[in-house]
Amino acid sequence: MEKEEKEGKLIEKLELREKRYIAEQLIKEKRSEEMEALEEVFDKPTLMIIYRMLNRGILKKLFGVVKAGKESRVYWGKSKEGDVAVKIYLTTSKEFRKGMLTYIEGDPRFKKVSKETRALIYLWAKKEFKNLQLAYAAKINVPKPITVEGNVLIMKFIGKAGEPAPILKETSLEKPTKIYNEILNYIHLLYNKAKLVHGDISEYNIMIWKNKPVLFDFAQAVSISHPMAYDLLYRDVKNITLYFQKLGVKTKNVDEFVKKVVENI
Repeated sequence: MEKEEKEGKLIEKLELREKRYIAEQLIKEKRSEEMEALEEVFDKPTLMIIYRMLNRGILKKLFGVVKAGKESRVYWGKSKEGDVAVKIYLTTSKEFRKGMLTYIEGDPRFKKVSKETRALIYLWAKKEFKNLQLAYAAKINVPKPITVEGNVLIMKFIGKAGEPAPILKETSLEKPTKIYNEILNYIHLLYNKAKLVHGDISEYNIMIWKNKPVLFDFAQAVSISHPMAYDLLYRDVKNITLYFQKLGVKTKNVDEFVKKVVENI
């Protein structure tokens, strides 16, 4: 019996070594300048997710970074859907981990949350994917979500030939009042159709593409039943209203508009 157990453990070790060897060969085969750059930043589990996506045809090509932040990096890629944005959350950011819990623990959709960093970041990526699905289904102008695995989220690329659409802050608007009203309409739809509050709407989290606003960065978005939902909604409306006031737009009364959103008027 003891001999059989030892043989079984030996076979498991050999199988594990074989898997590692296959993974290493796969990395060598898929190597490119972009992949070498990836390997300098991301750990092996993240790299293996990327390689699996390439092998399955989910991703056809991966190019350079289009946006880099403390929490994640966004790459331009190609897939059968056309140009895609590949958002990879960093698994080593401890400060980022602390900030996540506020938005996850009060959300009834995510119960029994693991405090382990990697599991938490995987959940954060999954949360953004689900939020984007809900927003997209509610006819809000957001990047179309395609798939998520681990800490890697793939969505439709907003921009052209690897050049991302400019954010609101960087755009000189021809019709600022129209854009302001469209953003408020998205906030209303988000609350009443998608049952979400974005929680971080500002001139930095809105792109302007083809003369229309595009909301992005949905990981922190919460369910309207979240205990902080009202405060986050109020902050979103206030932030975007203050920005457009500076542009000389005749804006809505924040209190009145928030009331209309909550009462679905």
